Amino acid sequence: MQHPRFFATVVAVLFLLFSFPMNAQPLTPPGESLTARQQSIVTISACTAKGNLLRLHHALAAGLDAGLTVNEAKEVLVQLYAYCGFPRSLQGINTLMKVLEERKAQGRHDVVGREASPITSTAPKYERGKQNLEALTKRPEASPQTGANAFSPEIDVFLKEHLFADIFERDVFSFQDRELATIAALVSLGGVEPMLQAHFGMGMNTGLTEPQLRQLLALTETNGGLKEAEAGRTMLANVLDANKK
Repeated sequence: MQHPRFFATVVAVLFLLFSFPMNAQPLTPPGESLTARQQSIVTISACTAKGNLLRLHHALAAGLDAGLTVNEAKEVLVQLYAYCGFPRSLQGINTLMKVLEERKAQGRHDVVGREASPITSTAPKYERGKQNLEALTKRPEASPQTGANAFSPEIDVFLKEHLFADIFERDVFSFQDRELATIAALVSLGGVEPMLQAHFGMGMNTGLTEPQLRQLLALTETNGGLKEAEAGRTMLANVLDANKK
């Protein structure tokens, strides 16, 4: 028969073992995981790109609860028309309107948030868009143009003037927020790996880390599909490998 002191020692050891984790530091260092607000941007984007309105309904409500303002939630959906088309974007906006109506009926008062500041720059939109794109890629634009931009100069103008000037300059969102939305949408759409590769790089240039991007892919797997997320993981690995060289 064991001595009573033996049992007292065992109890003390067990107490210490189970009490330490309560005071332990998080396994993921601060800044290495997406905030609840950022996760909401990713989930809203993935659901919008997929056209899954039921999941989007829940994602929008969760986003508002996580700190997104009404104008920020709207901004995700407005930006995504440039990546998923007007039909997906408009369906998303209609879903947001329903969510807000339901929450208002429940007595919920969501923060509207600020609107985008007026653009005061007098520089040509093409040049502003070019500068924004160069800030995101951290490299100068090719001159003369090559590839699709050379074959279709019109698309180059639309990309620079509208996407990277009109949309990306709206200060409701930071560049990092916009890259979260864009990457999540592109992963969920699938079949657009060259664009996804470029935006992984842009996202990292805005400060997104590898763990954050892997978390983004896990969220898109849930809301955008396993096949699409796996293709995204392959593309992220390629980008990371290229950065090491």
